[in-house]
Amino acid sequence: MEVTTSSSWDALRKQARKLEAQLDEQMSSFRKLASSKVSTKVDSPENDLESGIDRLLKQLQQVNSQMQAWVSSGGSEMVSHTLTRHQEILQDLTQEFHRLCSGMRAKQEHALLLEDFREFDRTRLDLEDGDGSADQALLREHASISRNTGQMDNVISQAQSTLGTLVLQRSTFGGINSKLSNVSSRLPTVNQILSAIKRKKSMDTIIVSLVASETPGTLLSDELIAIRQRNALHYALVVDHSI
Repeated sequence: MEVTTSSSWDALRKQARKLEAQLDEQMSSFRKLASSKVSTKVDSPENDLESGIDRLLKQLQQVNSQMQAWVSSGGSEMVSHTLTRHQEILQDLTQEFHRLCSGMRAKQEHALLLEDFREFDRTRLDLEDGDGSADQALLREHASISRNTGQMDNVISQAQSTLGTLVLQRSTFGGINSKLSNVSSRLPTVNQILSAIKRKKSMDTIIVSLVASETPGTLLSDELIAIRQRNALHYALVVDHSI
């Protein structure tokens, strides 16, 4: 029974490695197709290759599920690590496949859109070069109106963009003017405070000089302390009054 179980696990691993090798080969070709110009045809080579890779991924998913069931029934730790590695390979291949498919879908939609525009231009040129029948004249007029409408839409879009830029500039300049006005309104007050402080410093110098010339050392220190206290009180009153 143990030999049969081991053989079953080895067979699953061999099948998983075979599918992974096939997927590596086909994914390499699919990457080259995804990076080149894609076709808009339903039976294009990339569509056939995409179907083949999707089928192999489903088969590998089934094999991994069988390996998971085998490990859950009592496999060793080494076997569990092997299963984890195979699951990671499947996840990486699946994610890359979906990413490449999304990129190719976007390219195909872009190519179809360009073909529609080219077909529209060819039809318009055929109408403009046709004979002078009433129906063709109406069709030419309709094509001309559609063309003019598209041009008008472009002009309107540009005008809206320009308007948005002008509004933004106006808002910016308004903010600058507001800041300048705020600074200008505060400058007189600041200048008044600085002038008052300068005047007081000049008066302090004169007073200290007079006191120093007529007062001995100890009395001079007491006198200077009293002057500084009066000046500090005066500074506070000047600043409070100026503000």
